[in-house]
Amino acid sequence: MSMPYPIPATPRVISPSPTLSESSEQASDGYFTRSVARKTRTKSPQPEPIHEETKDDGEGSDSSLEKRARARSRSPILMPASDGVLMNGSTKPRRRMSGLTSRTSSSGLIKKSEPLPTKHTATANGNVVPPQINGHLSPYSQIKKSWREFSRSPSPLGLIPLHRHYRTLIHKHEIPRKALHVSIGFLTLQFYTRGAQTTAITPWLLGMLVPIASVDILRHRWPAFNRTYVKILGALMRETEVDGYNGVIWYLLGALVALQFYPKDIGVMSILLLSWCDTAASTFGRLYGRYTIRLRRGKSLAGTLAACFTGILAAWFFWGWLAPRTGPFIDDPAEGFMFKGVLSLPSRAREVLGWKSEEGVLTGTAAIAVMSIATGVIASFSEFVDVFSWDDNLTIPLISSAGLWLFLKAFGG
Repeated sequence: MSMPYPIPATPRVISPSPTLSESSEQASDGYFTRSVARKTRTKSPQPEPIHEETKDDGEGSDSSLEKRARARSRSPILMPASDGVLMNGSTKPRRRMSGLTSRTSSSGLIKKSEPLPTKHTATANGNVVPPQINGHLSPYSQIKKSWREFSRSPSPLGLIPLHRHYRTLIHKHEIPRKALHVSIGFLTLQFYTRGAQTTAITPWLLGMLVPIASVDILRHRWPAFNRTYVKILGALMRETEVDGYNGVIWYLLGALVALQFYPKDIGVMSILLLSWCDTAASTFGRLYGRYTIRLRRGKSLAGTLAACFTGILAAWFFWGWLAPRTGPFIDDPAEGFMFKGVLSLPSRAREVLGWKSEEGVLTGTAAIAVMSIATGVIASFSEFVDVFSWDDNLTIPLISSAGLWLFLKAFGG
């Protein structure tokens, strides 16, 4: 049945495309298409590329190098608008790179030293209004940043200026520090070949320990002097020593104990292990530690094996080659050497095994080989173990000298 009043078709209205002038002024007559709206949107500026230095991987006895945290995040941050409009006239939040673009109070943005806005400071449209400067001191101004005033270097803490300019040479591989470390071992051998006794060296060690420790205490109480000290000796320091005590103090203290309270050969060998094994462990740990398993924080299998192998070579060189060709000297003590080229099982162990008195005894090359292997194991253990977080310049000579003394006390002929 046909309707008496048919429903007319819905008219189709086609909106004319606005001209360029209309699109820029957003056409006051109301005609607006999606293409024009897309063009009128203000695009956020692309952040500038970040130029950072290449990250240096590596492990060593210093543990800090491996794990470095940035002081500020470099992820893009959307900055809130002030009254709905930003500096560039757009209503879209502008993106900035934190740490690369400074926030100014003239732009109506929040400064770091100002307190965070609360919900009472928000306007009706949801935009956050930053608090106004009231003339009071910022709470951040009361925080002393003395250790950050030394430099802004890319090193983990940024304390030593030389670590910035010579990052690979000084900070990563510690070439000057390791050169000094190794040279002390050769200096010890020089004293030994000249017939110097431990009782003549320990007073010199004590004479150096007192002024160096006094200067270290003074620089921690005088920041200006500390900054000068770091600038001059920064190439030989680690960043943990800026606010802590210098490793030379622990080096001298460990060498003093080893030479004063142990026989001559034990004291000399403990210093050689400190000088050479610790350096080898740090060098090979930084170079190849990432390819081996991690034994504990800052210690890898590569570094521990390097310390063991270096200890074996040092013991074979000293007891197998240098000592038999040097001395004896006139003023050598009667019991100056614990290792006399003979190793044997304890008498109690031979009785349990039913061996005769001449059995279970090693002499010559076999004794030197066993003694060298034992020295390498003791050296790697002293370099690996952590004793109350003490400096390894102190723990290595203490543990190695005690370990060698106990081993020769049990198996020495």
